[in-house]
Amino acid sequence: MRVKDAVGRYGEDMAAARLTAGGARILDRNWRCRDGELDIVAVEDGVLVFVEVKTRSSLAFGDPAEAVHPVKAGRLRRLAARWLVEHPDTYWAEIRFDVMAIVRCAPDGPSVRHLRGAF
Repeated sequence: MRVKDAVGRYGEDMAAARLTAGGARILDRNWRCRDGELDIVAVEDGVLVFVEVKTRSSLAFGDPAEAVHPVKAGRLRRLAARWLVEHPDTYWAEIRFDVMAIVRCAPDGPSVRHLRGAF
C-alpha cells in the first residue's frame, strides 16, 4: 500500500470511529461509482450526512480542510445525488455535507476536526 493510501485509510478509520462514538450510524464507506467516491455516508440525528475526510501527516502543506475547494464540493454534491438515486428505498428530509479534517502527527497527537455543514 502506498503511503498516501495508508494515510487516507488511517484518517477514514479515525473519522468513522469518531462518528460512531458520537452516535452516528455509518451507511456506506468508500462508496464508488464511475464519477468518483464518497468517503463516508452516515445518519446522525435523522440527518443524512455525506462526509469528506481529508487527512494529512502534518500541516506542512496547509490545513486538510482547505483541500475541499468549491470545485471539489460541487463534485461531492453530484456524487451524493448519484448515491440517493441508487438508494431510492429511503427518504431523507435533511441532508448535510461535512468535512473531517485530520492531522495525523499534530503536536499533541492526532487532531480531528469535524466541520458540520461545511458546504
